[in-house]
Amino acid sequence: MVKASLPWRVVPLTNAQCEELCTWKYPSPYELYNWPSWETMLREQTEFADPHIRAEQYRAVVDANGGLSGFVQFFPIVGVTRLGLGLRPDLCGKGSGIGVQFVQLLTREALKHAPGQEVDLEVLVWNERAIRTYERAGFTITDTYEKQTPTGVSNFHCMVYNESLFN
Repeated sequence: MVKASLPWRVVPLTNAQCEELCTWKYPSPYELYNWPSWETMLREQTEFADPHIRAEQYRAVVDANGGLSGFVQFFPIVGVTRLGLGLRPDLCGKGSGIGVQFVQLLTREALKHAPGQEVDLEVLVWNERAIRTYERAGFTITDTYEKQTPTGVSNFHCMVYNESLFN
C-alpha cells in the first residue's frame, strides 16, 4: 500500500480554498495549469466553482496548520478513478520528494474512495518533471494520445497506478 509521511490531510474543498487556488501562479512552462480568476469560474460555474462537481469530485490537501498545500479531483470513469491534482507552486520542483509523497497520499485516498477500481492520471508528454514524480509514486505509462485542451490539441500519456511496485 502507498504511504505518505507528511502531515497532510484530504478534506472537503471550501469556497475560500477555491478562491486561493485561483491565485496560484505556476511559472513557465507550467502556466497552463493556472486557473482562471475565481470570479470567472463562478460566473461560468466551471470545475470546482460548480457546487455539485466540487462536492462529488474535488478535495483540498491541507498541512498540519490547515494551510492549503494542494487539491485533488477524483474524476469518475466506469471502473477507473482518474486523478487530477495540483501542488502549490512554491512546493513544486524542489527535488525534496514532496511531490511523490503528495501523489502517494492522493492515490491512497482514491483507493479508499473507490476500492477495487483502477487509478490513473493524464500528463502532458513534455512534463518530464511530473512524469518522473508519478513513476516514483508507482504509476506507469500505458497509453499516449492526442487530446483537445483550451490551447489546442496536445499529446498526453495515460499513467496507471501499479500497487505491485510497492509490494
